[in-house]
Amino acid sequence: ITWGSLVNEGRANFNAWWLVIFPGLCIFITVTAYNLIGEGLRDALDPKLKQ
Repeated sequence: ITWGSLVNEGRANFNAWWLVIFPGLCIFITVTAYNLIGEGLRDALDPKLKQ
């Protein structure tokens, strides 16, 4: 089971909002974390930015 499938199944159940919110938050937090890690690595390793 993936987070995307959990969100898709939860869309049909409007009475159970938590079926969409929690997997959606997990997706958001994961994407944000990868983005911040990538920016940190770029800042640390890109010699053009240090000039």
